Amino acid sequence: MRTVDKNSIPICNIMGVNLAAINMEWLLDFTRENISDLGGEYICVTNVHTTVTAYEDDEYKTIQNSSILSIPDGGPLSTVGRKRGYSSMKRTTGPSYMVEIFKLSTRNGWKHFFYGSKQETLDKLRSELEVNYPGIDIVGMYSPPFRQLTDDENVKVVDMINKTMPDFVWVGLGAPKQEIWMYNHKGVINGLMVGVGAGFDYLAGNIRRAPEWMQKMNLEWLFRLFQDPKRLFKRYFNTNIKFIWHAIIRGK
Repeated sequence: MRTVDKNSIPICNIMGVNLAAINMEWLLDFTRENISDLGGEYICVTNVHTTVTAYEDDEYKTIQNSSILSIPDGGPLSTVGRKRGYSSMKRTTGPSYMVEIFKLSTRNGWKHFFYGSKQETLDKLRSELEVNYPGIDIVGMYSPPFRQLTDDENVKVVDMINKTMPDFVWVGLGAPKQEIWMYNHKGVINGLMVGVGAGFDYLAGNIRRAPEWMQKMNLEWLFRLFQDPKRLFKRYFNTNIKFIWHAIIRGK
């Protein structure tokens, strides 16, 4: 197995986070060309909230920057990137990446493991994927307890995942928990780990995505705010102001 050259990946540093200055077409080409060599690596699906968190937390910044890719999930990130000269940089969301990979999976023989979320959501997710992507090879799903695993439990989980020989390990624990988990399992899990946050809920049908026109106008955050204002208002208010100040006004 060869090592993937990280120097071949275009990078735009925003507030200390090395974001891949890419678009979905580039990401899919990269995946197809390198998937057999990406076992043990991980992809961070990075948005404004996690970028601001990384700016304020050096340990989390190290976790973001230790990924093989930190892709620009948030529209403002790709907008800033284009203004800094990366003209082809576009928003690449976790759920959209999942969908595109699932479309390609059968012909490529890719296998998938899903780690995270509730068992009920995983059951719904399996049903939806098997209907929408006939022939998809789901080799395992695991809903971990809502606490840190013991060392013995962790060893058993790693062994369980690796025995299925997955190409992709989709991690739905939410940020920053999922990034920490992937960082701690870098080089241990055999498949490519991708932290997709609410991606499981979207594809299971628990949460609706914004209409296409809102996604294209970088307004999906507003759609999510309407869905869950109590939880998201304070987070969006704080992180968006910090992002505007540091990334746009100060040019960090």
